[in-house]
Amino acid sequence: MQTALLNKYCDARLPWYTVYPTVPDFSTTIGAETCETWLRRLPPDEPVSLYLHVPFCQSICWYCGFPTSVIRGQRPIRNYLAALREEIRLVADQLPRALPVRDVHFGGGTPASIAPVDFLALMELLRRYFAFSKSAAVAIEIDPRAFTTEMADALGAAGVNRASIGVQSFDPVVQKAVNRLQSEAQAASAVESLRQHGISRINFDLLFGLPHQTVQSCVDSARTAVAMRPDRLAVFGYAHVPSYMKRQRQIDEAALPDNIARAEQAAAVADTLISAGYHQIGLDHFALPDDELVLAQKAGRLRRNSLGYSADTCKTVIGFGPSAIGRLRDGYVQNEVVTASYNQHIRAGRLAMSKGYCLTEEDRLRAAIIERLMCDLQADVPALCAAHGFDPIAFLESADRLEMLTEDGIVEIQDGFIRVKQEHRFVIRAVAAAFDAHLDRTPY
Repeated sequence: MQTALLNKYCDARLPWYTVYPTVPDFSTTIGAETCETWLRRLPPDEPVSLYLHVPFCQSICWYCGFPTSVIRGQRPIRNYLAALREEIRLVADQLPRALPVRDVHFGGGTPASIAPVDFLALMELLRRYFAFSKSAAVAIEIDPRAFTTEMADALGAAGVNRASIGVQSFDPVVQKAVNRLQSEAQAASAVESLRQHGISRINFDLLFGLPHQTVQSCVDSARTAVAMRPDRLAVFGYAHVPSYMKRQRQIDEAALPDNIARAEQAAAVADTLISAGYHQIGLDHFALPDDELVLAQKAGRLRRNSLGYSADTCKTVIGFGPSAIGRLRDGYVQNEVVTASYNQHIRAGRLAMSKGYCLTEEDRLRAAIIERLMCDLQADVPALCAAHGFDPIAFLESADRLEMLTEDGIVEIQDGFIRVKQEHRFVIRAVAAAFDAHLDRTPY
């Protein structure tokens, strides 16, 4: 891709569009009472997904953009779990019945830092308040540096069937620069232990754009990962926002690759994974041919949510824990980000929502277009407008950046059908941003 186009469209301010409208547009006028009303309106027979956030780690990785803190021992986790269990009960009290569950994800932080016996008890509580389908997907994020056989036993017994392993990079120079030292042997040991306990669906997370990373080191990490044959890999670009995440101030900015180098790294990793038999999914995911993501992509039902790309088609996501985002029929809700504030609300017997967003019909249309662009690199805007009751001509004319994207050869538009050229997939966020009515329109 031309240097000028990369510098023009690779804007760090652009959202990743895991939700739309994005979190900065959420309002504090949406709180616990509104959320309770929205929960009571949920259809009693429609499947939902659950997300549980565990905001603790044994050490802090400087690149991390998620709210998490260091813990020593199990006491802080057990205190937090007491609040989490109470939140589950408070939410269940608002629901019309024990809703069917099709997808569960434990994120963080390091959710596998929960003691095995406590994790089993938490899963038992969830099954008491929700009706799990036999085929429910239950996933957990894992730090291989602290993963034990005892935890693998508990995950297998609890019905966990997918694990996402944080790798980021196997290059020790890069690892030292971001305070995450871990060996290839630790990752391989975690994979082997999971598979021995029946958890055969494995994801790896890799990062590019980290300090001291090169194209070769990115390719070497990808090849090392491929040798362990995970079902999926997520290859994210590091977002350096030290003004927002203070821990990132520990990273040497002078060692960060520029936009051109980042694009070269992303392309090299993609080529490596595709050559190894993985299918590229949207912007940054890769999966083996028989994986649910590939099947969902072929069927046109790939989704985009707060975890990235997903085959989960549930319209509702109920979030638990500090900072967790829920997607209900009426809109989005987010819990208090700070764990102490979250605990305070729950102990007072009220839900911990701090802000949210009530969706309009126009928001739903824009979200649908953005999701299809992010998932399929194309969108049938007239068909989506018709489905939501909008005039496609007026709507397309309002997306003023489309003309610039077309002139620069990023997209092709025919009768309102937008297609992003494959060689420009790494700037897909700039295309999606053309339909973001809330985005800061300051020139690039």
